[in-house]
Amino acid sequence: MPKKRRFGRIRRLPSGRYQARYRDPEGIDRPAPYTFANKTDADRWLTQVDAEIIKGTWRDPDRGRIKLDEYLPEWISQRPGLRPRTVDLYRWLYAKYIEPTLRDHLLSDITPGIVRAWRAELLATGVTATMVAKAYRLLRAVLNTALDDELIRRNPCRIKGAGIEQTTERPTATVAQVFDLAGLVPNRFRVLVLLAAFTSLRYGELAALRRRDVDARHATVTVRATLVERQNGTVTFGPPKSTASLRTVTIPAAILRDVREHLRDHVPAAEDALIFTGITGAVLRRSNFQRTSNWTAAVAEAGLSGFHFHDLRHTGNTLASRTGASLADLMARMGHSTTRAAMIYQHTAQQQDKEIADALSSRISRERGRARSGHTRRTQREA
Repeated sequence: MPKKRRFGRIRRLPSGRYQARYRDPEGIDRPAPYTFANKTDADRWLTQVDAEIIKGTWRDPDRGRIKLDEYLPEWISQRPGLRPRTVDLYRWLYAKYIEPTLRDHLLSDITPGIVRAWRAELLATGVTATMVAKAYRLLRAVLNTALDDELIRRNPCRIKGAGIEQTTERPTATVAQVFDLAGLVPNRFRVLVLLAAFTSLRYGELAALRRRDVDARHATVTVRATLVERQNGTVTFGPPKSTASLRTVTIPAAILRDVREHLRDHVPAAEDALIFTGITGAVLRRSNFQRTSNWTAAVAEAGLSGFHFHDLRHTGNTLASRTGASLADLMARMGHSTTRAAMIYQHTAQQQDKEIADALSSRISRERGRARSGHTRRTQREA
């Protein structure tokens, strides 16, 4: 007579495979999620479940029977402190790259193999590696939360390096090219270009500047807000990207005259008047700037075809790094934030920022002087 099992039951099915069943801690009779080729495998599975119940690590298998299409949108809405544009990005990534393939999958049924196949299909259909990495990171973050919620046993996103973006190096302009570009856009946008390059402010930070934020006498610009443009077309002024983005940056002396002239010619006297606006005086949206500044033609004429506005910030950061400033001081000027970095630079950033601006100003003046000398010599030869 076969020995009666202490835990669980095993029976042979008409197909020849074996089914395992057991009673969970609440007394509910549960079958194994799959059948087994032989009795030994079924016995081992029951032994493992028994051990999990004894150790208190057993998880209700029904808890993960939630569709990704139900869980992920709720995950986005429940994230604390997400910026509006980040919310838009997550929703767009889900709708574009995750939902078409994985929306109907139960959380508990998403396996490493399913994740690999999904990612491979995106790459095979021509989705850029950068977008695939962004979508993968979103899926991994969502499933990490599902793991914390005890809905799954282990995160199936285990592809090494899949969330790392291998972005190509963005171009940088020379000081002369920055001034060429500033001279090629309409005059009302000249200082926008110069500040983007030589103070490392982001576009949204520049578009949100008001007269009270620019102190021409002390040569500083203070970031207090940023312009947020949503995918639905709405624009709002919100807090900067991070705590470190709330900062005061020294303006290089070499462009102070340009700044003062801009304030005189293009900015109303009211303290809350925007420093940069569209031709009609409205908030300067990115799309409006691209169109009314003739940006594409200007960068081509300056010898910078394909150069993006954000590359001005990259150019300024590169120039600032050549002044000998430390990484922490550069991060302070750029408005990048980590807890550790903030603790390192918070006591010394202001003085070092002035030194960065002075060094930048000297470099600007020197290179502009060389450019003028070269122009004079060419004129004399032509005469």
